Amino acid sequence: MARRATPLNNTQVKQAKPRDKDYELSDGGGLTLRIRTSGTKTWLFKYHKPYSKTRTNLTLGNYPSMSLLEARSEQKKATDLLAEDIDPKENKDQSERSEQEAHKNTFEHIAANWLEVKKSTVSADHANDIWRSFELHLFPQLGKIPLHKLDAPRVIEVLKRVAITSLETVKRLCQRINEVMVYALNTGLISHNPLAGIRSAFPSPAKKNMPTIRPEQLPDLLKTLAGANMAITTRYFMEWLLHVMVRPGEAAQARWEEIDLEKAVWNVPAETMKKKRPHVVPLSPQVVRLLEEVKLVSFHLEFVFPGRGDPMAHINPSTANMVLKRNGYKDELVAHGFRSLASTTLNEQGLDYDVIEAALSHVDKNEVRRAYNRAEYLSRRREIMCLWSEHIENAAATVLVGDS
Repeated sequence: MARRATPLNNTQVKQAKPRDKDYELSDGGGLTLRIRTSGTKTWLFKYHKPYSKTRTNLTLGNYPSMSLLEARSEQKKATDLLAEDIDPKENKDQSERSEQEAHKNTFEHIAANWLEVKKSTVSADHANDIWRSFELHLFPQLGKIPLHKLDAPRVIEVLKRVAITSLETVKRLCQRINEVMVYALNTGLISHNPLAGIRSAFPSPAKKNMPTIRPEQLPDLLKTLAGANMAITTRYFMEWLLHVMVRPGEAAQARWEEIDLEKAVWNVPAETMKKKRPHVVPLSPQVVRLLEEVKLVSFHLEFVFPGRGDPMAHINPSTANMVLKRNGYKDELVAHGFRSLASTTLNEQGLDYDVIEAALSHVDKNEVRRAYNRAEYLSRRREIMCLWSEHIENAAATVLVGDS
């Protein structure tokens, strides 16, 4: 019968002195204290590997940093793992690797990985806007923090500084932060999302409609734009934006390859559209004439409305807002408000609401009716677009008559 080792006591451990060569003191159950010639005292757990049954050692720690009581606690954990056929040394190595990997997975690193996936569903401009918001508001304080160490109080404290100037920005940042966290959760990088409720720490921003003007103010707008000092491409873009009833970012990205002048349609690809659904814009005769003029300026380029600084890129969508701001429409009208102006005008004329909504590319949640829109509304939408262009043309004519 094997002799059971007498358990060690604190005095024995403390007073163990180095000898001419390394030696060990046994506490029983595989726990030993190795005393090296240098005087270093190391706790070891000796055991047989599961399945292979080969002998091996697991280093637990050094004395006095790890006391006898703490060494026995680690021995107990290792013994419990062996009872489940888990090798404690391999388990420790895996835990250390996981910890190291977790510390590499900073918020900035994982946000970059998330954005690469996000780019498949948003425009390049929108993706750049997301990254700029992170660089400006989040990365300086949170970028280098491992994701598993982020908690709600720390993130809320950072967002409080943003809330002083813009609750709308806080709302967007909370949404984007949680998209990153959900990505990390779904890819197994974290086990839970501690930031799920951070949005509730802030009041909701006051809902504001895009500034626009009343239909009867359109002639004054056209008169102002006609007399405004702007580059020819910008002037064409302002006219295009007013007629086609799409969002400024969508209007700015128009490519010549998307436009069929013979059929008088602009086939907007899904990646350009806000809702990521392809959209067909029937072109009125006025818009076709406009594009014939624009061809003389940019038909050799990719984009219909090239950027001033870089003709290989498209015009900046904010250009239209700058024009309006410089010409007296600050806080009164923005480029996105052209859509509201068209919608109000057409609805006040008693035209079909659903056709107007389809022209504005608003999503119809009814799948059956949405399919009907695609199949049947195109010709009716062409009528709508032509009526809107005629309305603009007539409004411009009243300005010319008044000035004559």
